[in-house]
Amino acid sequence: MKTGVAVYQGVDGAYSQLVLEHFLRERGIGASTLGVPSYRELVTALSSLRADVGVIPIENAIGGTVREAYDLIAEFELAPWAEILWRTDHRLLGVRGATLRDVREVLAHPLVIAECGKFLSGLEHARAIPCEDTGVAAREVARSGSPSIAALAPPSAAAIYDLVELAAHCADHPATYSRFLIVGPQHAAPNDALGAARTGARRKTSLIFAVEERTGSLAHCLSILAEHGINGDKLESKPYLGHGSERIFYVDFDGDVRDENVAEALAELKAACKALSVLGSYDAHIGEPIGANEVVVRPSLERVPERRTLEPIVPPAESPFPRVARRTKPEGTVLRIGGVRIGDGEFVVIAGPCSIESREQILETAREVRARGAVMLRGGAFKPRTSPYAFQGLGWEGVTMLAEAGRASGLPTVSEVMTTDQVARMAEQVDVLQIGARNMQNFDLLKAVGRAGRPVLLKRGLSATIDELLAAAEYVLAEGNPNVMLCERGIRTFEPATRNTLDLSAVPVLRERSHLPVLVDPSHGVGVRRWIRPLCRAAKAVGAHGLLVEVHPNPAEAKSDKEQALTFDDFSEIIADLERIPIVETTFAR
Repeated sequence: MKTGVAVYQGVDGAYSQLVLEHFLRERGIGASTLGVPSYRELVTALSSLRADVGVIPIENAIGGTVREAYDLIAEFELAPWAEILWRTDHRLLGVRGATLRDVREVLAHPLVIAECGKFLSGLEHARAIPCEDTGVAAREVARSGSPSIAALAPPSAAAIYDLVELAAHCADHPATYSRFLIVGPQHAAPNDALGAARTGARRKTSLIFAVEERTGSLAHCLSILAEHGINGDKLESKPYLGHGSERIFYVDFDGDVRDENVAEALAELKAACKALSVLGSYDAHIGEPIGANEVVVRPSLERVPERRTLEPIVPPAESPFPRVARRTKPEGTVLRIGGVRIGDGEFVVIAGPCSIESREQILETAREVRARGAVMLRGGAFKPRTSPYAFQGLGWEGVTMLAEAGRASGLPTVSEVMTTDQVARMAEQVDVLQIGARNMQNFDLLKAVGRAGRPVLLKRGLSATIDELLAAAEYVLAEGNPNVMLCERGIRTFEPATRNTLDLSAVPVLRERSHLPVLVDPSHGVGVRRWIRPLCRAAKAVGAHGLLVEVHPNPAEAKSDKEQALTFDDFSEIIADLERIPIVETTFAR
């Protein structure tokens, strides 16, 4: 992707493309638009600086909040720049020569199907078929060439795919609309053409927060906003994954984070909430949506008369690892994986077998480690082994078993990916992609997991220096994935008494030099069961953010690394030890 690229989710003819092109045209910005398959790929492209600006839908009049969009903006720390309200005018499109009587199948986005329920019920011989977006619906009708297949899509899609209108204004309500955000990289402030705030522009702020499960906790948070004179624009919720009956709340309100009353309110809110993510402030629409396929955006920003192009976004070059360096994010990165937080102020334990050997084994292990204190489940499906005759894992069958165990136990899952062609499929089933020690400098693989958008657990190589580990992490972050945790698992030295030499001194060094969370894998560090327990205590005491340990129902029968596998009782004793050791709070920042 080159400089001057604006991204949207979908293909030609999608509403997101129309919104983005309208925004760029109104601002006189020279940029080519590019469709990507998913919202996650969109935010990854922006985070990696392979794209300059993007659009993402955040609310629909029928479907409500697009929570995935809010979550991804927070996860990838993108900056919202402007809000667009877009009137969706759905037309029924078919191939030339088709009539309404011919239609037996109507392709449409699920939300469009919901918005056109009355119209579709009137097509008594036709059934609605959901698809990815309106552009895809129109494209597939054109490819079919069949008069029996039609699509609900914007009128512009008819011109793109040489289709004809079989019916106009198909939405049940004439004022059906969707809300979009123009977003960009956090550190790249928008220029005037993209929507820098100007005097008089209405500003809006969006945030996500979680509260303790007790009476009045939500009311207290909302009262903080009211006490500071802040007008709420939206409040929605969803279950807080991994936290029982607790809920996550999505809030929009009038005001800018730079306003004194807003800044004070957010400071109080942070103290009152269990978790708080401020997405940012942006220019809001004013008034009601106007004509079909028109937008209301920033009336205070006059149309830019001259043609502009997006300036190249260049990452800072003060250090060889600018994205990884602690100075880039002094407060430290906190990863949120399901309901698990990994970062400064937290200590987590990830446990499971070295290799997934059977469905029964991984289900039993998941159940037991969760009951005894683990918050994530590890398990190897593809196993890189020194000997070609050693057990290599169950492959994709093992991945399926791990995913099932994760769902059954409620634990997010971690598994190693070994080749670039495994990445996309693994990312569909596994919550965290692990890069093993032998692949730490497999640069094509690092780039692939960076583009996949899944959190990455990056292990230090067998003989890698700390600089080489940080450089490997930089590869992943450079592709747009900020969710990386580093793992010290022992390095090869002249000392043969242990499997490797567990370099616990690397923990404070990495915490000082990088904002990324640091884990320790003492199982591979020493390779002997009886020595793992004291090293777990040492890892927490020296400042690690968590542990990665191997646990097996019957270590004597383990098909790989049986000497270092812990029993369930061993694991319980380690958890009891760790509870007596305080979390190291200092950030080690210089």
